[in-house]
Amino acid sequence: METILIVDDEKNYPLVLGAILEEEGYETLAANSGHEALEILKNADVDLVLTDMKMPGMDGIELMERIKRHDPDLPVIMMTAHGTVEKAVEAMEKGAFSYILKPFENDRMILYVKKACALYRVIKENRRLKSDMEHRFGFGNLIGKSKAMRRVFEMIEKVAPTGATVLIEGESGTGKELVARAIHYHSPRREEAFVAVNCGALAESLLESELFGHERGAFTGAVSMKKGRFELADKGTLLLDEIGEMPKSLQVKLLRVLQEKSFERVGGTRSIPVDVRLIAATNKRLKEEVASGRFREDLFFRLNVIPIGIPPLRERREDIPLLVDHFIKKFASERQAAKPVTKVDPEVLRLFYAYPWPGNVRELEYVIERAVILSPLDTIRPADLPPEFRSGATQADFMDAIPEDAKLEETLELVERKLIERALRRCGNVQSSAAELLGIGKSVMSKKVKKHDLSV
Repeated sequence: METILIVDDEKNYPLVLGAILEEEGYETLAANSGHEALEILKNADVDLVLTDMKMPGMDGIELMERIKRHDPDLPVIMMTAHGTVEKAVEAMEKGAFSYILKPFENDRMILYVKKACALYRVIKENRRLKSDMEHRFGFGNLIGKSKAMRRVFEMIEKVAPTGATVLIEGESGTGKELVARAIHYHSPRREEAFVAVNCGALAESLLESELFGHERGAFTGAVSMKKGRFELADKGTLLLDEIGEMPKSLQVKLLRVLQEKSFERVGGTRSIPVDVRLIAATNKRLKEEVASGRFREDLFFRLNVIPIGIPPLRERREDIPLLVDHFIKKFASERQAAKPVTKVDPEVLRLFYAYPWPGNVRELEYVIERAVILSPLDTIRPADLPPEFRSGATQADFMDAIPEDAKLEETLELVERKLIERALRRCGNVQSSAAELLGIGKSVMSKKVKKHDLSV
């Protein structure tokens, strides 16, 4: 639903004109001066401004000029009397969409409004497409060749063409939003908006307004109408990130929206229909939250139509080299250094394999960004990594643990077995990754696994 701001110093005129436009399916806002109009534009999403030419204080041309500083593409239609046609032509030269003479026929005015709104709709769509191209989300930014990630890719391919609700579960930093965006951009809704909101980042009262919008005067500080994320995502996809943090009072309202496909703004009484594909994401286990009474069971079943689990980085260590290469290319191109970073020292990869990665892929990204900035060479070395990678815990001299009468052959066999077992544990039992961690070939690793009769 498009919103039109009507500006006229005659107080009744915006009301009458607003009633006509609302019958055509538009939402209208009213202002009786240029200054009041500018205040509304600071807080409201407006698709067209209809302004009178001659007003005290700030006339229509000055108002339009100030609007164009804020959004050069926002269409402005001038309403003018016969005596100010020359000024209207001047306004056209300065960027007005059109002008219409008072008194005007309703049909002609509605035609102008439809044309202006259609133009702005195309402009906004082009902006969104350009933004999407600049931030390409799809399988290209989901990096991995591990079995766990291949399962995720398969699920995206299956669920994207449908309209089913998806629940993405995974630890913080695993890439849940990337998966949500990949689903959207491979779906029939790809040409529409993708809107995300973090349910854990806002207080309950603010989250309700953020989701459903509010009417003017709904609460202290609500100086104008505001559209919520559901309304902005109409015909597109809405991601509710950290859904497990949503207060139970809002869980009830969310369930109602999903069932009835409509909602009311905060402080409003009018039911607004909405067509949204919902994706929810959480770093919690919602089944456990349901069992503990912190999350509604009926909402969980409504969200958990298609569950997708994102593995933590420690469970897909074989993807680390691919991710490292991806982030090096990303940050090296941004850095524009005389000698850009292009590779990592093998010792760095061994440290990465051994590290538990509590922050998952996001932490790896930050580590690579830091190293690319600090490294004076074209290779990331251990010295370029944060202290936790270089220092580690102080270890006792392992020679003190070996008996004085120990036989060399037996001791070497024992140490070899322990090193291989530890490497396999750290690499999720992936032999190729463990071999790389130990600095040996895959075939050598395979022989040693058989030699020590290890389970992999």
